[in-house]
Amino acid sequence: MRRTIITIDIALALLAVACVALAVLLALVSPTLLLIAAAILVVAAVVLVLNVRRLRRAIARLLNGVSHSESATQASLANLSMPVLILSGKSIVWYNDAFLNEVMDGQETCLQSIYRVMPGFDPDKAAALGGARLEFRNRSFQVNGSGAQSSGGLYLACFQDLTDLRHKADRYDASRPVVMRIVVDTYDEVLKELKESEKARITSEIDAVFERFIEKTGGFLQRVSAYRYIAVMEDCQYEKIVAGRFEILEKMRAIGTETGIVTLSIGVGRGGGDFAACLEMADAALDMALGRGGDQAAVRSPEGFEFYGGVTRSVERHTKVKSRIVAAALRDIIEQSDSVLIMGHKLSDLDAIGSAIGMLRICKIYDRPAAIVVDKNRTMASSLIDRMCQNGYEDDFVTAAEALPAITPDTLLVVVDTHVPTMVESREIYDKVSKVVVVDHHRKMVGHIEGAVIFYHEPYASSASELVAELLQYTGGREDRPNQLESEALLAGMMLDTRDFVVNAGVRTFEAAAYLRRMGALTQNVKLLFAGSLENYTAKAKLVESAIIYKGCAIVVADHVEADSSVVIPQAANDLLSIEGVQASFVAVQMPDKVMISARSMGEVNVQVIMEKLGGGGHLMMAGAQLTGVTMEKTKTYLMAAVDEYRKNQSAQKA
Repeated sequence: MRRTIITIDIALALLAVACVALAVLLALVSPTLLLIAAAILVVAAVVLVLNVRRLRRAIARLLNGVSHSESATQASLANLSMPVLILSGKSIVWYNDAFLNEVMDGQETCLQSIYRVMPGFDPDKAAALGGARLEFRNRSFQVNGSGAQSSGGLYLACFQDLTDLRHKADRYDASRPVVMRIVVDTYDEVLKELKESEKARITSEIDAVFERFIEKTGGFLQRVSAYRYIAVMEDCQYEKIVAGRFEILEKMRAIGTETGIVTLSIGVGRGGGDFAACLEMADAALDMALGRGGDQAAVRSPEGFEFYGGVTRSVERHTKVKSRIVAAALRDIIEQSDSVLIMGHKLSDLDAIGSAIGMLRICKIYDRPAAIVVDKNRTMASSLIDRMCQNGYEDDFVTAAEALPAITPDTLLVVVDTHVPTMVESREIYDKVSKVVVVDHHRKMVGHIEGAVIFYHEPYASSASELVAELLQYTGGREDRPNQLESEALLAGMMLDTRDFVVNAGVRTFEAAAYLRRMGALTQNVKLLFAGSLENYTAKAKLVESAIIYKGCAIVVADHVEADSSVVIPQAANDLLSIEGVQASFVAVQMPDKVMISARSMGEVNVQVIMEKLGGGGHLMMAGAQLTGVTMEKTKTYLMAAVDEYRKNQSAQKA
């Protein structure tokens, strides 16, 4: 059995208690003797206090031995330049001079508890492979332990002072390069049609903001083109920028004219192995920032992406040069394929099916067999699919099970209205094909489709149907045009995502709608596709009635919906925006295997950022998320927490 070693402090305390007890007994015999005894006790206490340190040192020398002649092991440890400590149980029973001087600064600790001397010491962690880090007296030590403390034997610990090395490592990390790629999003839009003097004023204001920004960092900034810059700074200075939440974005928005405000897209690369790696990460981050609509900073590090800003609408590009280029490239890739499959996202809506029908027309123009992959039992566009099937398009809609056997090495997959592999209609088809084309308008998300032969992604667009309508204008000849049914399908997708051209509708949106109207689309026919049943209308009204207002957001949490939930949930989210004071709406409903959340806003609140906190995504004014394994009460808590964080970040950016 292990013998417990009583520390000097405990022994002295016990002696003191015994002396006091004897003094009390003496006082009962003779009060006069008590005064003499008290004086002796005081003198003894003073002597003990003054000599405790000397007593500890004497005991330590006694335990350590003077010549170590009787123990070769003790002599070896005592002569080590590395600090060494031996424990018996939790008590310190031996240490060498290096430990005494370098770790304890000359303070004797023999027979004291290791947990009292070093509160952060953990014998189990120190004995594990790799040892343990210990912060003690403003110094950093690497502690490696061995022995059999748990079984009652002696425990040996070696200390290595890493303080200087740690300081050097911290200085090295703080001086690592951070690379920023910066683009002025609205350069052409703001400066167009301005007089030369006004252009000079705007550009000088932009340069002044950049100069003040880079002066605070100690780095450098270089213009590489009219509206592109590159900046390099140390990581410690970058931390200050993060603390200010990229305030340069807000300062740049203060510059503008009647034609618009100045916004930036910033891509940051940090944590790379060298400068070239950081530069490559900055390019990827800038691509992500632009893909999410601009006016924000995207930070790429080995841990992943972080985003700051993104509070304004995407900047609409007035030129259609890119549409012509994509249409030409799309023609080449379709003609090189022996068949084409088209699909949107899971639980497809009118925009996904409408844009897929437009892509089907493009494939027919180039005389390539094509089909739309859709689950007719899980779609919000059943009215459109039924209308198309009734008019001879039934063979153009297939299930994933029907399409999989027909895939060949030359099959082309066109993904519309999404750019995330986990959200496509059929992941099996996506994994099997070798060529993928993406056409989407949602703000870019982490984990997007990579390696696509064409990645036509424009977050300024109102809908995927708008993008496809533009591509149709540069496809084939005059006689190769969409018919009335196809035009109405595309127009339905545009009307859905713009809420009847109320939100997120730019100049090019109306131009695309006008083109479809010329192709024969009738708005009254399109409106019939949005008609719902009385049951759906009643269920929607119940959802709206149960809403609570929280920090300018309408939140609905429901256990179930007695109707077609895939239709009712987004409709309820849209209707909540008509309530005074509501800037955003969130409708969460319990489904059989998950919680479905639909989010909408009028542009003042970026619901995409809020939904990303819950693992979802979408667009500035239209987003969603799906949660599994959570209760409705937890869902409500998560929603409120995400809104709290968003409002907090908004306040920090305005401060």
